[in-house]
Amino acid sequence: MADDTVPEVREFDVGGVRLPRPFRIRRLGHFGVNVLDMEAARHFYCDLLGFRISDPIDFGVRLPPEKRDAFGSGVGYFTRHGTDHHSFVLFPRRVLAELNPLVREFPQVTSNQITWQVGSLREVASGFDWFTSRGRRVVRSGRDLPGSNWHFYPVDHDGHINELYYGIEQVGWDGYSKPVAMHGIRYTTPPELPHLSELAEVENALGKGIPLNSGLRASETSAETFDVGGVLLSRPFKVVRIGPVRLFVADVERALQYYRDDLGLAVTEEVTWRGHRCVFLRANTEHHSLALYPMALRAELGLSEHTTLMAFGLQVGSYRQLRDSIDYLKKGGVTIRHLPPELFPGIDYCAFALDPEGHAVQLYYYMEQVGWDGRPRPAGSRPVIDNDHWPETVAGMSDSFLGEPFLGPLG
Repeated sequence: MADDTVPEVREFDVGGVRLPRPFRIRRLGHFGVNVLDMEAARHFYCDLLGFRISDPIDFGVRLPPEKRDAFGSGVGYFTRHGTDHHSFVLFPRRVLAELNPLVREFPQVTSNQITWQVGSLREVASGFDWFTSRGRRVVRSGRDLPGSNWHFYPVDHDGHINELYYGIEQVGWDGYSKPVAMHGIRYTTPPELPHLSELAEVENALGKGIPLNSGLRASETSAETFDVGGVLLSRPFKVVRIGPVRLFVADVERALQYYRDDLGLAVTEEVTWRGHRCVFLRANTEHHSLALYPMALRAELGLSEHTTLMAFGLQVGSYRQLRDSIDYLKKGGVTIRHLPPELFPGIDYCAFALDPEGHAVQLYYYMEQVGWDGRPRPAGSRPVIDNDHWPETVAGMSDSFLGEPFLGPLG
């Protein structure tokens, strides 16, 4: 006998707004890769691309003493392009593979996490309960330091670790990260609510006599010789926003169900290129913050077969900065590639810089914005991109320079 019962549609109170999940992702907060050669990666991402180290982290101390020399250095780096304590993370791949069974289970997943910001600590705690009650895989929860963000880590079907977080530490005008003496308790589960505020934690540290300027302060090693929008910088460009993340997945439909139905990202557009289905999802008004591609496309594009990461995006401040960044990186010995523009709707001119281990970093200046009705710009209204002939200047669009703004000074 057929079951005609209508499934219950549950709604959650998220700050007084009824939503289908007890959280709402606001943006891509940070991202990272696991690498074999940390110093080569540090040079590429910090010296060339301009990320600043906020704090190091030594995973090697978590190994048994007899194994600490077997896998090379265990030191990784939290780095930032703005005031968030970290927006890009470099972790040591060999050491993590020894420590983390998930890294061994999915050896081609070299992204260490895809991190999404929600709006409150309650959303983190409720989201954790919601994921676990649905039987979704969650590998960690609580609060990590450095960074001070509350979080939990759900894992998709392909082994990509996602993170939903609230409240990341901010690095201010003086450039100092939070002192190690303030790290205190490392929580391994969401806290009981309500929890004391960040301001109260700082007041407690002052009461204990902890000097607030005793954290790490990054310094620039290169001379400031480039005029970038009227500011002298050490590079002819500035990263002003991270994302999107582009993933190769075994089953596009299954991955889509996870990121749309579980995480709540919205589908903006789908593209079929040479028979390959590609799906683009957004967290906010950007055309997409995540893109899903079939694994079969990896070899066709000639990208590294050691990773499921197709590319990680970095938005620079202008079209002029984009052109200058490509020349700068080429002079630094970096391989630059261009890929079919049909695979990146919502972005016009872009180029891919390959890091020392073959990860592709997508450099671009423009991201199409989606309004209240959820509709992207019609394909016929987008500019035609000829990667062999970039113009000196480009026409302004209704959403040029719009989207998430970079709030701090460029340098």
